[in-house]
Amino acid sequence: MSLALQMRVAVLRFASTILAVLGALIAPAAAQDAPRSECFAVSSAPPRVVPASLRQAAAAADQVAITYAGHSTYFIDTPGGVRIATDYSGAYQIGRLPDVATMNRAHSTHYTLFPDPRIPHVLHGWRDDGQPAIISERIGDVFIRNVTTDIRRYFGDSSGTDMIRDGNSIFIFEVAGLCIGHLGHLHVKLDDSHFAAIGRLDIVMVPIDGTYTMSLDGISEITKRLRASVVLPMHRFATPLEEFMERIGKQFEIDVRSERTLRISRDTLPNTPTVIILDGV
Repeated sequence: MSLALQMRVAVLRFASTILAVLGALIAPAAAQDAPRSECFAVSSAPPRVVPASLRQAAAAADQVAITYAGHSTYFIDTPGGVRIATDYSGAYQIGRLPDVATMNRAHSTHYTLFPDPRIPHVLHGWRDDGQPAIISERIGDVFIRNVTTDIRRYFGDSSGTDMIRDGNSIFIFEVAGLCIGHLGHLHVKLDDSHFAAIGRLDIVMVPIDGTYTMSLDGISEITKRLRASVVLPMHRFATPLEEFMERIGKQFEIDVRSERTLRISRDTLPNTPTVIILDGV
């Protein structure tokens, strides 16, 4: 082999080595930048052992505040200062405007086409072209994703079909080690594919009107299968809370609060699944 050829081979080998090293450095960074759900990994992970002396400090640093505003709107305030409003129509406002407004298309009480322009992130749980909405965004310290479900057409909509495919979104908010779900204006039973896409929920917000969304029996079965540590009722109208409690069964504790805000962290989740009824519900 000539000296020139040997030098060329050496240069190519050196270049390929450099590219391999750069690839090894870039790939993990790219993987870190891509949004991904932690709730699937968490569901199969072993329980964390946290010394009792550290729990209080950790809980205070990782607390999420969840405030019931009205109807289907909860405000979620994250440790990083992001404020989220669920099924936001603008009718229920507590404190400052949200940074993120999620919406569903069931009725005008669940969305607005004219949100305050100062809200930087408006996430629709539907698409106007009939395709499923796909939401997978990291905003500050929270990762937001959705799982679509079909929805009944609202009264007066004469488009010819009873159901709108992928017209509703279950929104999932992953923050501070918590997986928080909002079922939206749920009209249909969830199948195995829905439950698999949702993953594990620590906290779930469920509609309990029993008529406009699902029957109390139907929503109770979904709630029990989700096995969240905390259940937050919403969208109640005149439904007696006792009826929902009866259908939920004895495996849930009942905690009626006199305040509208729940402050909670992963380390302060109740050991027994609990329905927490905030003031105003």
